Amino acid sequence: MDMATPEPPSGPPPTGARPPGLIQRYREELQARHYARRTVATYEQWLRRFLRFHQLRHPREMGSEEVNAFLTHLAVELQVSASTQNQALAALLFLYRELLERDLDLEGVVRARQKRRLPVVMTPGEVRAVLERMDGVEALVSEVLYGSGLRLMEALRMRVQDLDFERRELTVRDGKGSKDRRTMLPLGVGERLRVQLQKVRRLHEKDLAEGYGSVQLPGALRRKYRNADKQWNWQWVFPQHQRSVPLRKVVRSGCLNCAPKCSLHQFVP
Repeated sequence: MDMATPEPPSGPPPTGARPPGLIQRYREELQARHYARRTVATYEQWLRRFLRFHQLRHPREMGSEEVNAFLTHLAVELQVSASTQNQALAALLFLYRELLERDLDLEGVVRARQKRRLPVVMTPGEVRAVLERMDGVEALVSEVLYGSGLRLMEALRMRVQDLDFERRELTVRDGKGSKDRRTMLPLGVGERLRVQLQKVRRLHEKDLAEGYGSVQLPGALRRKYRNADKQWNWQWVFPQHQRSVPLRKVVRSGCLNCAPKCSLHQFVP
């Protein structure tokens, strides 16, 4: 599916080497600008849909007219929501402005209409009724979500060092917009979180004894701090039960076994 760029490389390529394709260059440009992994995957999906819509023509051969046709198709024929159309637009704007260094004229695009809806908010009694029907780690995660105002992935990505029981604080690392923040730790979950950490510590010690015990570290910390990936403070608060195999090492990923697909919560590149 990757389309090779029409320009030849600046120097003679190694024997058997091919220049990176369009989609690979697009992906690497997003990663170089520290876009979230989910955003990179979503933008890449929109690029592939755009190319298929225009019979795999190279974007350099297309421009505003083809982009407008695709966005109009999304709104009129597929009847996508305004947020979905805006997401596709953002992906294509990045392609043309950042990778191909071209501007787009978006006049004439049929925009999906943003509908105003009243939010659905559960009452405290309804929340209590839901939580009372849950048990185990799933109930603990749900109470942290509700009591601390976390997003799901923010809770699942929590590490041991992010919990401060003395100050009753919880630190969210690399949240929405790649920002850190602190929030309160609910009073009702403190003791159960301590019990959870005891279970995780036993699991971690078992992993270490069997020659494993690594977790994925953010950025280039693994190269900077060689043994940090096995230190207790970097371990996940809610690890999955089985080990995963990213790149060259077996590590314990932060994942709940209750998730529909573990791959959604494996925090590895």
